[in-house]
Amino acid sequence: MAELREEFDRWERRESAVLKVLPYPLLAVSLVFTLLQPLWNAPVHLPGVLGLSALLVAWLLWFHTLHPGLHDRARVMALYYAGLVAVTACLVVLSPWFGFFAFIGYVHAFQYLEGRWRYVGVAVTAAVSAVSHVGGADSIAAGLWWQWPAVSAVTAVLATVAFYSDVMSDRRDHRQKRALAELEAALAENAALQARLLVRAREAGVLDERQRMAREIHDTLAQGLAGVLTQLQAAEQASDDPAESRRHVANAVGLARESLTEARRSVHAVGPSALARARLPEAIGDVARRWSEVHRVEAVLTTTGEVRPMHTDVEVALLRTAQEALANVAKHARAGRVALTLSYMEDLVTLDVLDDGVGFAPDARPAGGSADGGFGLAGMRQRAGLLAGRLDVESEPGGGTAITVTVPAIPAGGEG
Repeated sequence: MAELREEFDRWERRESAVLKVLPYPLLAVSLVFTLLQPLWNAPVHLPGVLGLSALLVAWLLWFHTLHPGLHDRARVMALYYAGLVAVTACLVVLSPWFGFFAFIGYVHAFQYLEGRWRYVGVAVTAAVSAVSHVGGADSIAAGLWWQWPAVSAVTAVLATVAFYSDVMSDRRDHRQKRALAELEAALAENAALQARLLVRAREAGVLDERQRMAREIHDTLAQGLAGVLTQLQAAEQASDDPAESRRHVANAVGLARESLTEARRSVHAVGPSALARARLPEAIGDVARRWSEVHRVEAVLTTTGEVRPMHTDVEVALLRTAQEALANVAKHARAGRVALTLSYMEDLVTLDVLDDGVGFAPDARPAGGSADGGFGLAGMRQRAGLLAGRLDVESEPGGGTAITVTVPAIPAGGEG
């Protein structure tokens, strides 16, 4: 695009340079042929020719060459054109060879006149040129006067057609140039917009990665460390019972190993190890079983519907929700039993986690726990929201808590 625009500008510069000097070689050719007329016994009014030629050069230099600032002043240039045609007509009367120079009248009519006056200038120039075409003023005076208006009319028509075609071509060139300029501006604006979008996309990507890491840290390290701390505290409290104390220490070591493995997988954006080994129902069942062994609370998983592979993000969201819900039960609920239900439907997959613990008022922060301001319920709700799903929480003091997460049933074939 820039190359095409540069080509247009280069062509205009060359044309402008040619038109700027064109009058002088045309005048020189006309003058040379006029001065050679005595060689074939044609008389020349030398003082008149030289005087008018000098006047014409001065007229051209002043208005056309030396003062380009006058070119935008329509009345001044109309005066210039009138003087140009008048002096040219006198020279053509003196010598028909100045018909060569008369051609410049067409060019300057296009350059310096406006609107319909351009066509008036073309007609007048055609009349002046016709004197040269019929052999000069002597031929007209010798009885061939009728040829001059006829040739003038034909020349005027041909010149007008050519002039009109040139005007249309010039307008088309200007439209193309304007279109190129508008297209370049649009492309520049589009490039700037694309750059801004790339910056925003990078910023959004950084933010998404931070949120992902925050969720993964909470779901792996934070939960794991909380479990390790709970088991170590239990081991300290059971110091009078060596077997029970060793069991809690063993649980703490196991939790620490699992948390370290999950943390490494999170750093590399790899899915949970439980899903790498088994399908979603088995993975949630394994989480519930290990959680039950550690906390000595019954946790039972029930699966309904046709089990089928789901998109990785769907399975990760449901597994992390199960882990977080069980962690919240361990920290806050003081429950004796937890029931998990994984339901596969045609368009949705739901996970229900119901405990018989102390419950809480949904509009209040759970005692000692995180509400929507942290990464507990808020983290679960955010995971569901990223999949166009939702999280529902039902609870009341003394009545236990029910958490339901619902996400679209996106099949595994929809990945990538």
